[in-house]
Amino acid sequence: MTSNPSVHDASALPVEWWKSSASGAQSDCLECGVVNDESVAVRDSKAPSGPALIFSRVALAAMVGAVAAGRL
Repeated sequence: MTSNPSVHDASALPVEWWKSSASGAQSDCLECGVVNDESVAVRDSKAPSGPALIFSRVALAAMVGAVAAGRL
């Protein structure tokens, strides 16, 4: 799955989706789903059948860290 950085229909992925507990009742959030030991899918919670991006765990952690640090 890591060779394909995107999926056309995220609802077709065999993952359990979750979003941050900080999201509360908001519907404009990102959701994540573990694809395998090395990959995580990310989708828009408002479009569950829309596309998903596939990230390595390392790349996703680096992106989240950069956002939290204000670098992105």
